[in-house]
Amino acid sequence: MKGYLWTGGNAAPAPAAVPATGSLAPWEALAVEAVGNVIEFWGFKRNQGRVWALLYLRGEPLTAGEIERELELSKGGVSMLLRDLERWGVVLRVRPPKDTIWRYAAETDLVRMVTHVIAEREVGFVARIRADLAEARRLAQEVGGVPAERLQRLEKMATLAAHVEKAIRLFIKTARLDVGGVLEAFREESGRGREKRR
Repeated sequence: MKGYLWTGGNAAPAPAAVPATGSLAPWEALAVEAVGNVIEFWGFKRNQGRVWALLYLRGEPLTAGEIERELELSKGGVSMLLRDLERWGVVLRVRPPKDTIWRYAAETDLVRMVTHVIAEREVGFVARIRADLAEARRLAQEVGGVPAERLQRLEKMATLAAHVEKAIRLFIKTARLDVGGVLEAFREESGRGREKRR
């Protein structure tokens, strides 16, 4: 698991704790790094979070060259990061009237941004898990002789994955996360365990 740089809570961070990046103010650099750390923890590239945070904080479109200078990144690196962020729908490419250079702006609707990323990444991931569990169930039934209790546990795993996918799809549609089905699957399992011990 990746770590997170703790800067001391409410206390003012020591100068060494604030990265010296481009021409960013210390508070801006700290915020950009914090978002980069969180994004990395979620399994994305740290610099994707840093680019989005810079654009979000500035509140105005920046050119790729400005992003390079502010975050001290390479031209090729920024190009790849922006391409990924556009695909995820968290950065938008804009060209103001009479401007010959593309600029990039952060998606500011955070709910829309999160739901788009979840739709692109998590739903596909859970769908693959469900497919693998269905194949495992098919193989278990095909080979025969698998104890009924193990088949039931496999079925429970498939049910849990189905509830997770349903909850994610509902969140995408409504921005509400309903994990009732997921929790119910866990309750049923723990209830059976208690009954067996009696």
